[in-house]
Amino acid sequence: MELHEMLSGAYAGILRTLEYTLEGLTVEDINWQPKPDSNSIGWLVWHLTRWQDVQISSFTGQEQLWIKDGWHEKWGRPADPKGTGSGMKEVDLAQFRSPDAITLLGYHKAVLERSQKYFATLKEADLDKVIEGTPFKPPPTVGMMLIITMSDGISHAGQAGYVRGMLQGMGWH
Repeated sequence: MELHEMLSGAYAGILRTLEYTLEGLTVEDINWQPKPDSNSIGWLVWHLTRWQDVQISSFTGQEQLWIKDGWHEKWGRPADPKGTGSGMKEVDLAQFRSPDAITLLGYHKAVLERSQKYFATLKEADLDKVIEGTPFKPPPTVGMMLIITMSDGISHAGQAGYVRGMLQGMGWH
């Protein structure tokens, strides 16, 4: 297995989890919060996709799809390249609204497609490139950030499934 195949497969697994989790949900279901300070399914899917969009766009030197393709408009949110949901307060979570599952998945699929094109260009030496200007100490490498981004996506996709279970109980899975 080649490096790009492994990365593409792992990131595609996140999409499969999201498709399964979002299947049959209404917009009301997607925006349901277990508690006021908890993330909704929609927020979790949006956030993991935003983070991936930010990271892959920074690696490729391309504008984020969130802005370039106008996805922010479908959420009624500003075209803020730093707006990933990190650091949101309870009031922000309460006001956050996701569109339907088709839109959530459409944005994720667009980001995944860009990611997979990028993965196909990677050489092993690219993974060792140090990324300066991050808050991390020591500064991470491209490989480390790809793993962090994948791990974040897997975690949040699982959390979205858990929130669905809280909403609907046993039987959805």
